[in-house]
Amino acid sequence: MKFKFVLWVVLVMLTAYGLFTAESFFMQRSLAEKTVRLHVVANSDSDADQAQKLRVRDAVLQEVTALTKDCTDAAQARAVIGQNLGTIEASAQRVLTEEGSSYPVSVSLGTEAFDTRYYETFTLPAGKYPALRVRIGAAEGQNWWCVVFPSLCMAATTDAVEEYAAVGGFDETETDFITGGEEKYEFRFKTLEWLKELFSWMS
Repeated sequence: MKFKFVLWVVLVMLTAYGLFTAESFFMQRSLAEKTVRLHVVANSDSDADQAQKLRVRDAVLQEVTALTKDCTDAAQARAVIGQNLGTIEASAQRVLTEEGSSYPVSVSLGTEAFDTRYYETFTLPAGKYPALRVRIGAAEGQNWWCVVFPSLCMAATTDAVEEYAAVGGFDETETDFITGGEEKYEFRFKTLEWLKELFSWMS
């Protein structure tokens, strides 16, 4: 009797975990089609280089926001960004030149794998996303990730995230998913913990 009960509990939990994982997978694919991520890599982990990374980030965000202001979807945004990589690179290099830095900057647009990222006002699940990558100098320092289209990086509140998400073509389900924060992932993590405890109890 005990074994049957345990087996039933395990099956229920595995089913729930599988459904949640499947939902996350398909949602991530949908979100990836509607976003362009930003990945800025500092020259090193020194305080000066890390601070410089943020100034370069600000210049790139400002440039890309201006370039994509009339874009109605991520496909348009990627096309515009791809056509203006030289302009974006120049805006980043200008920051370094004005500071008397000799570091070069390289900018590229491609697809990158990202871990799950928790921001103050939204969350993006792990997966592959189109990304604008900015490498400063040796590019051996810590990274900075966010989203340049829609301009979620600029959103300081959940309401602002919802507004920017709407501009990017996110539907209500997708917007709810990214603004749910860690709670959206808590059940999956708790399920794994319960399964580990259950198997430990059975052994």
